[in-house]
This record gives sequence, structure tokens and C-alpha cells, in this order.
Amino acid sequence: MEKHSDINSLTNKLEKINSLKVEKNKNLAEFASFKVGGPADIFLTPQNIEAVKKLMPSVIESKLPYFILGKGSNLIISDKGYRGIIIYTGELNSYQIESNLIKAQTGLELKEIADLALENSLSGFEFAAGIPGSLGGALFMNAGAYGGEIKDVILKAEFVDQNGQLIELDKSDLKLAYRTSILQEDNPDWIAVNVSLELKKSATAKIKAKMEDLHQRRWSKQPMELPSAGSIFKRPPGHYTGPLIEKAKMKGYQIGGAQVSTKHAGFIVNKGNASSEDIINLIEKVKEEVYKISGVHLEVEPRFLGEF
Repeated sequence: MEKHSDINSLTNKLEKINSLKVEKNKNLAEFASFKVGGPADIFLTPQNIEAVKKLMPSVIESKLPYFILGKGSNLIISDKGYRGIIIYTGELNSYQIESNLIKAQTGLELKEIADLALENSLSGFEFAAGIPGSLGGALFMNAGAYGGEIKDVILKAEFVDQNGQLIELDKSDLKLAYRTSILQEDNPDWIAVNVSLELKKSATAKIKAKMEDLHQRRWSKQPMELPSAGSIFKRPPGHYTGPLIEKAKMKGYQIGGAQVSTKHAGFIVNKGNASSEDIINLIEKVKEEVYKISGVHLEVEPRFLGEF
């Protein structure tokens, strides 16, 4: 009962903040690329950075757990949902372009930024055009594909800390490495709100051709037509996950509505009615069979949210 009154008093306080949408018991499945997940106790949608700065002190003071959600493309959300506060950055989507620099808010999708770069004859972001997800998520895990990654093009980033203060860090302070950043290592409680990208001027036709080539390669090899969380396992040193999973005869293996993709064994897909429990059970089965055959421990790439 006490928790219920805590949630009510917090939502009453948060509802007074301008440009902040406050919802209770919001279903999270629609915000995850896997299309699974239960409800969150409180779901906050700030419409600008000022609202982020104002909400943080109240959230911290409440002592309730909280999670920053972007496009949910690298996430497995529990069927039971999340007992706490979700801060959804999807409506932080302003940007400025000056010469070869794009300053973008972190709710923008990577494909939107790639299109902006193309429109402005800026090269260097083509690799990200097909990565599902937001700029904030890409910064969190230094997203990459086809030989490029966020650390190649980032200049600096701005964050809101626990006190609602704005902090700016240069690239050298962001601790960007394979699938990691300062947000994972030191400050998971900061909210990334702005990223400055430094690109290079190039011919529009050349940029477009590269984006189309990567798009075609991705669609021909990956199960883009079904809900997934992208590559389900990190690449183990000296191996590729797809061939390891195929060697363990797990390609196409299915538990409930979750299946190891028949197109690319490095992906698990939602065939339409999967639960997060199906996905977890399938991950464990794949890990077990791969270890049995190859002696390799596979490590999951997406994050888990909620109770499992």
C-alpha cells in the first residue's frame, strides 16, 4: 500500500512539470523492437531537455528504480513489466546542422540522422542507416556495423545528471569501446540528451549508393522483417556467433513464439506470439548447446529490463 501512495505522490509532483507527459501502468511491448514486455508503474515522456532537467531530482528523491528507454532495440523486457519509472527519450528529437556538424537530440532514430546527413551531403554516418534504434542507445553501447561505429563520428555529448544539471563531455572522456561507453561503466544514471557528430562533405550520389548497398546487404542476410533485438550475442574472440550456433544445430530451433532465425543464426526472432520467457529459455538453450559443441561461452548483447 505504501508503494502505491509513493507512486501517486510522485506522479502528482511530476504532473506539475511543463512539457512532461506522465502515465501509469503503460505497456512496454510497443516500445521494444522485440514486441514483448509488460507494464511500467510510471512512464515519463519529456518533450524537451528542460523537462528532463526538472524531472531528475524528483525521480532521484523518490528512491524508486528508473530506466532510460530509447527505441528499445537492444532490450529484452520482462513479461511482468518494470516496477519503477521509465524515462522515455523518444520525443527528444530536435537537431541543428552547421557545415559538417550535426547536433542531434538523443531520441532521434539513427536512420533519421543518416537521412539528414544524406540531404546535407555529409558522409560518415552511412554505416548506421540500417541500425534500428535511437542516437542515445547508440551512444550507450557505441553501436556499430559494417566497419563503422559511433566513436568514429562523435565529437561530444551532453548529459543530464541526477541533480538535473547539464554536463558536456568530449569524445576522449566518453570511454567508447566495443559495445560500451561511460554510460555503462561509470554513470548509468545520467541521461544522454544531445550528441554532436562530425561528418565529412561528400557527393550526395556517393553517400546514397553506399546507404543503398548496406541496406541491401543487411536485408539479404538479416531477418529484418521480424521483431528481434538485433544480434543476440556478442561476438566471442576468434569466432562468429552465427556459424557457432549452426554447428550446434540450433538454426531454426524454436521455443514458444521465439525462434533462432533461419536467415541468420545470430538472431532470435519473435514469430508473432513470443513471450520474454520464450526468448530467455531459447537464449539459455543456445548457450548450452554451443558450449557443449564448441566450448565457447556466448555472452548476451541486449540488456534485460524487469524481473526475470
